[in-house]
Amino acid sequence: DMLVNPESLPDEIERVRRDFGLDQPVYVQYWEFLKGALSGDLGNSYVFGRPALTLMAERFPATLELAVCALIIAVMIGLPLGIYSGLRPDGWPARIIMSLSVLGISIPTFWLGLMMIIVFSVILGWLPVSGRGETGVFLGIESSIFTLDGLQHLIMPATNLALFKIAMVMRLARAGTVEVMAQDFIRFARAKGLPSKRIVRSHLLPNILIPIVTVVGIEFGTLIAFATVTESIFSWPGLGKLVIDAIVNLDRPVVVAYLLFVVALFLALNLIADIIYAALDPRVRLQGDDG
Repeated sequence: DMLVNPESLPDEIERVRRDFGLDQPVYVQYWEFLKGALSGDLGNSYVFGRPALTLMAERFPATLELAVCALIIAVMIGLPLGIYSGLRPDGWPARIIMSLSVLGISIPTFWLGLMMIIVFSVILGWLPVSGRGETGVFLGIESSIFTLDGLQHLIMPATNLALFKIAMVMRLARAGTVEVMAQDFIRFARAKGLPSKRIVRSHLLPNILIPIVTVVGIEFGTLIAFATVTESIFSWPGLGKLVIDAIVNLDRPVVVAYLLFVVALFLALNLIADIIYAALDPRVRLQGDDG
């Protein structure tokens, strides 16, 4: 119905069905889709009339930029707060931190995004409401972080996307800190009179970073794949907004291309996470020893 005018003549409707192969049996349509997918052709967008993969390639840098900034925010805030609450688990600051982590996991992303727009854009007028803003180019890379206007547009969506990950990193860091600080080698380091900062830097961090890096690496995929709500709220011109618009407009080729991209992304990130885990932990090997 979306490919033709509702008032089109039957001959015109039949021509469109024939052009798109919709007059063929389902198994023939599926076989043609598989052949096209294996050759990198997932069809043209019904709305834009351009290849679906081309549209995704154009939108991907904006989503990648948003996801990377959100991940940096999550690690920079969540890691030190989690370590602090793990080193002093019974203090009132640690209790407040962990309460905030529960709040961060519980607050819906869309509600937080709307509240941020109301407070920082409508009431205070500090930050722009939507869009990516002006981009700059550095070393051949185009990004919003290279301009002041772009950074102002990036702050709210990146923070909104990072909130859940901040809480996750915080809880992982706290659990790892509590576990590692109870180990014998930490007691031995304290008995030797090593300063607390050195114990944290040389003995605590290397041991808690292994699971955190692994989980964060996999979660990076969720930042890219599931940024749809954040991108829709802030009109961020990335993959998430593209696929939401495609769903609304029944743009099937774009939706299919997005789903296949997400599957490939998670497979790749899981492989990379395993490789990083093996590099960080000498006890892990990519292949077993002979014999």
